Amino acid sequence: MTKEEIMASEKDPLTPADIAPILGCDPQLIRVAAKDKENRHLLSFPVDIIGNRVKIPRIPFIRSRGWKSGEEY
Repeated sequence: MTKEEIMASEKDPLTPADIAPILGCDPQLIRVAAKDKENRHLLSFPVDIIGNRVKIPRIPFIRSRGWKSGEEY
């Protein structure tokens, strides 16, 4: 997804595949980092691990990027 798509989306939560183009990396790298309990804090956004799935709450991700829109999050 692009920044504009994420900002306009109502999809929540996002997936690593959704945010990988924004971060310029492979989605698998996000999954690995999120599942590493000792280093998860190095991600600049919160993640939820559900079974073997990684989910990223959309609004906290937007805030972590410092993005602003017409709406106040």
